[in-house]
Amino acid sequence: MKKSLLSALIAGLFSLPAMAFQPFTVKDIRVEGIQRTEAGTVFSYLPVKVGDTLNDEKAAQAIKALFATGFFRDVRIDVDGQVMVVVLQERPAISTLNFVGLKEFDKDVITKALKETGIATGRIFDRSLLDKAEQELKRQYLSRGKYAAQITTTVTPLERNRVGINFNIVEGEAAKIQQINIVGAKAFPEKDLQGLFELTTPGWLTWYTKNDQYSRQKLTADLEKLKSFYLDQGYLEFNVESTQVSISPDKQDVFITVNVTEGERFKVASVKLAGDFNIPEEELKKLVTVRAGDVFSRASLNDSTKAISDRLGKEGYAFANVNAAPEINREKRLVDFTIFVDPGKRVYVRRVNVTGNTKTRDEVVRREIRQMESAWYDADKVKTSKERVDRLGFFTDVTVETPPVPGTSDQLDVNVNVTERPTGNLMLGVGTSSTDKLILSGSISQNNFLGSGNNVSIQVNSAKSNRTYAFSYTNPYFTTDGVSQGFDIYHRTTDTETTEIAHYKSEATGAGVRFGFPIGENQSFTVGLAVDSTSITTYDSSPTYYKNYVNDFGKTNVSLPLSLNWISDNKNSFFFPTAGTYQRAGVEFGLPGVDLTYYRANYQLQHFFPLSKRFTLMLNGEFGFANGLGGKKLPFFKNYYAGGVNSVRGYKGSSLGTAGTFEGEDRLGGNRKIIGNAELLWNLPGFENAARLGVFFDAGQVYARGDKLDLGELRYSAGLTAAWISPVGPLKFSLGSALNKKDRDEAETFQFQLGTTF
Repeated sequence: MKKSLLSALIAGLFSLPAMAFQPFTVKDIRVEGIQRTEAGTVFSYLPVKVGDTLNDEKAAQAIKALFATGFFRDVRIDVDGQVMVVVLQERPAISTLNFVGLKEFDKDVITKALKETGIATGRIFDRSLLDKAEQELKRQYLSRGKYAAQITTTVTPLERNRVGINFNIVEGEAAKIQQINIVGAKAFPEKDLQGLFELTTPGWLTWYTKNDQYSRQKLTADLEKLKSFYLDQGYLEFNVESTQVSISPDKQDVFITVNVTEGERFKVASVKLAGDFNIPEEELKKLVTVRAGDVFSRASLNDSTKAISDRLGKEGYAFANVNAAPEINREKRLVDFTIFVDPGKRVYVRRVNVTGNTKTRDEVVRREIRQMESAWYDADKVKTSKERVDRLGFFTDVTVETPPVPGTSDQLDVNVNVTERPTGNLMLGVGTSSTDKLILSGSISQNNFLGSGNNVSIQVNSAKSNRTYAFSYTNPYFTTDGVSQGFDIYHRTTDTETTEIAHYKSEATGAGVRFGFPIGENQSFTVGLAVDSTSITTYDSSPTYYKNYVNDFGKTNVSLPLSLNWISDNKNSFFFPTAGTYQRAGVEFGLPGVDLTYYRANYQLQHFFPLSKRFTLMLNGEFGFANGLGGKKLPFFKNYYAGGVNSVRGYKGSSLGTAGTFEGEDRLGGNRKIIGNAELLWNLPGFENAARLGVFFDAGQVYARGDKLDLGELRYSAGLTAAWISPVGPLKFSLGSALNKKDRDEAETFQFQLGTTF
């Protein structure tokens, strides 16, 4: 007959004494009541083994240990002779999680969040954890501004001691910020101060940005912007006293009130330097932009201290400490600043360590690093090194750290950590553009061939107006000094039938070699020489000018194009730059001694002005001039054209020209071109590296030989533009309006380009 020793239902009973019994030696242990849990699992948690002596204390320990697993909701120990009987009642397991009414979040995201709270399929069901999970789900909705969201859970028992959990959700509408009040602001209009905030009342774009939904993090950032604005305007004692956030009874409207104290506006009385300089004081004074008599600006003061710190960093003082101490005269509303300079010890670099390059060879990264080992630390060289490694395009992320060497005060390491990205590209697909209609293209390229940093590419393009078959190879470090070397082999067919250009067909086959010579960190000079054979086919519809050219020079011409180019590029991004300047000046000569002798000179200047964190102004100007040499004409297929998505938008591709660029209605192109573009660009939140919108104003024209370079002939357009690195390739389109279209001009409002690089 079984004798009950102890039964426990809750953890508090553990402290109660067990029913007294005579201790005995356990001959066997039997487990009853389990359905899913293996007996071996129970034995592993039991502090009692066969052969042990079972007494009251060990029985209590066994019950406590099994309860602690969380697997069981009832544990009982019985004795059957000299057999210890463990009677268990398992907790149910979670079989399914169902969500009804879930729209705001992706189901997988919510499932992952609930798993972190202990609620997931296969886990043991615990009511307290379910309550915690329900609160976590409500918190997620509160973070999206849905304060009226209602969540109810239903637990349904299933066979084999399992349960299904249903989350029934009524999301409701997100609460919107209806009012932001700034109380105590007198020096500036409240509307201007509200414009500093990212949080705002509902507007035409807030459906996307969600900035009309309250966020504690965004409000904290906005208050810091407000404080920085006042400090930059001289209000040295400005303070945010308090903020109140209230919600309407229906939980649909949010009201934010910010209470501020402006204080008095201060001017700078004097600025002086103190401390150990190790650099001529006069040189450091030139770096200070704060002047006596100026209205105090924290931004200017911070810029001054940073400039001094950076200047010391160039001399090896990596741990320089530069701080400005104010002395405030409240009666006169003046402030004196003393900038204390403590350069610390001059340090040198012990090692440059490169990590994370699982595919790219060490030397590919190291040859871009300008900070040398065993040399004095130079902050500018470290910054330049990071930029150069980043511009390789081989890595998704590049970080540089300069930790001090443990146990020393004058050494540090430069740790360059990179994250590899795929640098090969295999594309077989279909593209389209508003000019070429259908483009069947294929290409295979490897920008980092076998981790060597070399570029190899094969390109095939079947656009009806421009077919291309090309192979190219580039070694950016043909020599250790950074001289690059490359070669190209190509066959290009141009058929202008579907374009605005007068009808002709050309087939060009050639090969060339090129070398590049670095002349600065961001500048290079390239020289290339090629041999080219071009065959021209004219038609009955071709203009007389084209036919006469073929009659005079023959159907097939050989040329030796010599190209010389100077390039300066310090843009901060290839696809979507926000700052920096790009310049390119080049000339192409058709060398004498063969059929075609000519020259084409081109210059481009492009600059990006960061107006704010989100907005960028881009200005671009291009000029080209070409002519024949040695008494020969400029080959007509070397003429310039303008108009289209990459030129003057709002006009059809290659459609612009002055009187001499036409023969009847045929467009012949010209030997001079002028292009100007201005764009106000902004990145889409969440897609900073993938998409960008903008408004543009374009101007341009092509002039024929003999036509006066009359700026009054320029054509203008304006409109909207967008660029997107889509999954199927780069996409660029514009919605433009031709502002001063003339009779022969061909306007085109919508223009796009997909599947080709822009």
